[in-house]
Amino acid sequence: MTPSEVINYVELPAKNIPATKAFFERAFAWSFIDYGEEYTAFSNSGIEGGFFLSELVSSTINGACLLVLLSDDLEATERRVKSAGGIISQAIFSFPGGRRFHFTEPSGNELAVWSPVKAYIA
Repeated sequence: MTPSEVINYVELPAKNIPATKAFFERAFAWSFIDYGEEYTAFSNSGIEGGFFLSELVSSTINGACLLVLLSDDLEATERRVKSAGGIISQAIFSFPGGRRFHFTEPSGNELAVWSPVKAYIA
């Protein structure tokens, strides 16, 4: 039975859907299915979602929620983000419970990646 009333899907704007798809495929091995030229759905990301064509961007400075990805090797993930064309907007920093960094992808959306303290990883 499918759980009810849980976060099930997330949608983000994208100025350049092909560039955004290429970035997430290269950096994180996400999979995509296109639904016309103005929408693409993603999977293999922990939660399914999609990108819709828009000039808007998702950024915490604009009050948007922050999507945070989990990594077991933060430095390796940061290298992949940079190599795939992401821009690091906040360098790796520590906080109680772990470390993280923020980046923007080719359409300008802000995301973060975190690694918990080693004792937390099961």
